[in-house]
Amino acid sequence: MEKYSQFRDRATGIAPFLPVSSTSSAISTLTHVLLFLVRLPLFLTYALGYFLVFHPLPLPVFVRKIALWGLMAIPGIWWIDLQLDGVKRGTLSEQPRERVPHPGSIIAANFTSPVDAIYLAAIFDPVFTVSYPGERRVRRIGLLSAVMKALAPVTTEPAETADLVDLKDLVKQYPNRVIAVFPECGTTNGKAILPFSPSILQTPADMHIFPVSIRYTPSEITTPIPGQWLRFLWILLSRPTTCIRVRIAEGQTNKAAAKSGNNGSIAGSSDLTYRGGASTGINSEEQKLLDWIGEALARLSRVKRVGLTMKDKAAFVRAWTGK
Repeated sequence: MEKYSQFRDRATGIAPFLPVSSTSSAISTLTHVLLFLVRLPLFLTYALGYFLVFHPLPLPVFVRKIALWGLMAIPGIWWIDLQLDGVKRGTLSEQPRERVPHPGSIIAANFTSPVDAIYLAAIFDPVFTVSYPGERRVRRIGLLSAVMKALAPVTTEPAETADLVDLKDLVKQYPNRVIAVFPECGTTNGKAILPFSPSILQTPADMHIFPVSIRYTPSEITTPIPGQWLRFLWILLSRPTTCIRVRIAEGQTNKAAAKSGNNGSIAGSSDLTYRGGASTGINSEEQKLLDWIGEALARLSRVKRVGLTMKDKAAFVRAWTGK
């Protein structure tokens, strides 16, 4: 993979866009083939039935969550290792409501796989959004669009701006829902945290932002290359089990919004640049919030932050596909 060395972060040597692969024996390959052939028709039938028929129905939230857990059970996603940062195991039920993402709060999650959106929907039933590099507004999307976004072409700017909204306006529209933000603006292989979009800075001053780290075993389930649906389905359905490791940091409020009167202004902004090197026009308080979320996700995921951006990923995908 030396030909892709220019897409490694210079400071850390990490290549966050390379797909993760592993070798297997002939016997294990045969087992994987049998599992894949058995699960594929069941999974496709269940998934199509859910998104085309079940999901549009006006059903209670808990019914949708049960159905989503059924969708994850088919490929063997049985074990979920969920922990709150700084909280001892076995004491999750004793924690106050404000310690975990709750209606009226924001989730800032890393983005590595289509399973991310399914899991978040099964636990928190959030309103999903799409963020763009350098753009403070977001686009609201549904669950299916969030799943498809994990393998969609790389986007460095919105195709249309008419339907973009600020997070604070989305919160007013959905006061009883959690808002999910993927601030990296695209998927990685889970080995690094990319520079963030400033969209998370539009969070109201009185709302908590919860960094949520989602990691998988095996890590091959990550989808850093767009369009590789067959590879994703093969890895998802051919492995006996897939384990999810979830870590949630303590919530943080947007102090920058409080100091600016929560009007989204960037008074006092300097010529600061974020870790991608692109000018963002953000002030020091906003930079501190981005750094805190980025460091929290990196610590929870046990990875490092890198300076590669979505523009680097777009160039990598062109090189990978030979275009």
